[in-house]
Amino acid sequence: MSEEIRGLDATAQADLVASGEMSALELLDIAVERAEQINPEINAIIHPEYEAAAALAETDLPAGPFTGVPFIFKDLGAGLAGQPMHMGNRLLKEHGMTVPFDTFLGAKFRSAGLVTMGRANTPEFGILPTTEPESHGPSKNPWDLTRSTGGSSGGSAAAVAAGIVPMAHATDGGGSIRIPASSCGLVGLKPSRARVSQGPLMGDSMSGLVSELVVSKTVRDTATMLDWVHGAEPGDPYGCPDPERPYVQELGADPGTLNIVILTESMTGDLLEPAVIEAAHAAGRKLEALGHNVSGAVLPELGEADELYETFITRWAAGMAQTAGIVEKIVGRELTADDVEPLTWTLIERGRSESGAKYLGAIGAHQLMARMIAGIYENGVDLVLTPTLGALPPKLGHYDQYGDDPMDAMLKARRFANFTGAFNATGQPAISVPLEMSDEGLPIGIQLVAPIWREDILVRVAAQLEEAHPWAHRRAPAFG
Repeated sequence: MSEEIRGLDATAQADLVASGEMSALELLDIAVERAEQINPEINAIIHPEYEAAAALAETDLPAGPFTGVPFIFKDLGAGLAGQPMHMGNRLLKEHGMTVPFDTFLGAKFRSAGLVTMGRANTPEFGILPTTEPESHGPSKNPWDLTRSTGGSSGGSAAAVAAGIVPMAHATDGGGSIRIPASSCGLVGLKPSRARVSQGPLMGDSMSGLVSELVVSKTVRDTATMLDWVHGAEPGDPYGCPDPERPYVQELGADPGTLNIVILTESMTGDLLEPAVIEAAHAAGRKLEALGHNVSGAVLPELGEADELYETFITRWAAGMAQTAGIVEKIVGRELTADDVEPLTWTLIERGRSESGAKYLGAIGAHQLMARMIAGIYENGVDLVLTPTLGALPPKLGHYDQYGDDPMDAMLKARRFANFTGAFNATGQPAISVPLEMSDEGLPIGIQLVAPIWREDILVRVAAQLEEAHPWAHRRAPAFG
C-alpha cells in the first residue's frame, strides 16, 4: 500500500486527503518512512524538518490544490522563514544561515496546502549541472547510484524519483530544472522570464536568467502548480502577460496540427551522444504520429559558439560576484578562496574583474539572440524540439574542478547542457519530458521550447505526449 501511494502524483495524493481516504499526517508518515530508508543512500534531503512537518500536518491546512501533500524546497531560491539555507556553501553552513522571511513563492507553496518536510541538496550557488557540493556531499541518481542527478535541482529531483515526495521545488538559471528532470525521469518546466516572482529577496536574478517552479511526475501537477504560483508581485521589475485561461484547461485540449522543428546540432558546436540524438528523432516520430508536422530546424546565425558561451559566462560570473557580496554581508567579513569551491572562486574573480560595459554587452548579445530566435516562431514554427541534454547522466565526479583550471568543469557543463542555457538567455518557456529511455535503462528527456509567454502550448503538447506514451508508471531502481 505504501509503495502504491508513493507512486501517485501530487494531484492524486491531494485527492486522497480531500476525499478523507487518508489524512495529511498519514501521507507524511509514508514520505518520512521512505526518506529514512533511502535518503542515507541518495543524499537528497540535507535539512530534514520531519517533526515540524508532522505538527503542521495535524493543523487546519490551507485549502489549495495540493492540501496535505508532502513537499521539499530546494536549498536555493524560495523558502519559508527560519528554514536553513546554505546554497551548497560550507561557510553558510558553518554560519547557520536561515531564510529571513517567507519569499513570495514560498508563501504560495504553503498556501497551496503543501506540507514541507525539508530542503534538498544543491551544488554551490547552483553553478554546475550536477549536485556534488563539498558542503553536503553528492546526491545520487535513483536510476543509477553511480551517476549524477543533474543540477542544480538535483536533490529535489532525486527525492521525487526515489519516491519520497511526488513533487519538489526547483530553480533554473541555465537548465537547473530541466537537467535534473531529464537525468531523473521527471517533468520539468522552466517558465517564461518573470512568470513566477522571485521577490522579495530578488527582482530578476542574474538579470532574468533564473526562473523557479517544480520538478514533478506528471504534466498535470506542473500545470496545476503553475496556475497557483504565477503572476507578478508588488515591486517586481516587470511581469508577463496573464494566460488566456488556466493552464489546467490545456490538459487534454486538442493542440491542433503544429509545426515542430527538431534541433539535434549543438548550439555550442559540441558533439552529442548518439543516444540523445536518436531519442530526439524518436520523439519527433511520436509527434508525427499524433498529427503534427515535424521537420529539421534551420536556426539563424547566432554568432560563434565560443561567443555564446563567453557571454553566458560573463553573466554567470557577475552573478557569482554579486552573490559573494551578499554572503560577505551575512558573515560579516570578506570572502577568501578557502570559503568556496575552486570554480566558484574563479567565477567570483572574473565577475569582479570584468567591466559593467562587458556585462551589458553580454545582455545585449542575448537580447539580440532572443529576437533572432523569436523570428523562427513568427515564420510559422510553433515549437522547437531538442534533446534536453547532450549526453546521458555522467558518472559522479565527472565535473572535476580541482585540476589546473577549474573552468574545465564549466566546459564539460557546456557540452552537457548545450540545449538548455540558451533559453534562459532568451527568456522563453521550455519543458523537459521523460519520453525516452536509453539502452542502459536511463531516462532521456526531450525538450520542447515555445515562443515567449506560451506555456499553454507546452502544457497542451506535453499532456498529449503523456497520454499517448505514459511515463509516470516507470520506477527507478531506487524507488523501492
